[in-house]
Amino acid sequence: MEVFVQILTTCETKGQAEKIAEALVDRKIAGCVQIVGPVTSIYRWKGRIEKAEEWLCIIKTKAELYNEVEKTLIQNHTYETPEIISTPITAGSTEYLEWLENEVRTAE
Repeated sequence: MEVFVQILTTCETKGQAEKIAEALVDRKIAGCVQIVGPVTSIYRWKGRIEKAEEWLCIIKTKAELYNEVEKTLIQNHTYETPEIISTPITAGSTEYLEWLENEVRTAE
């Protein structure tokens, strides 16, 4: 199993993205959350093509904390079905990954 993952989610507003980021970092289930935006998303929702301005959160954490991150995202998100996608971090600088290891706790 991979040690670290990067999780993506999108939010309707920058304020919501910041609220989610602060909750994740405060609980030590993410070492860093970068907020990028606004971005334009075009997608199909309930049979219609939609276009929205969103804010992208890039969350760095340990793979073992994914379930806690997902739970926190769902609890704090306003979307009916939020995007929550995890990809493994297969390589990174030793210094950064050591920092990340020290900034997040272990799974309960």
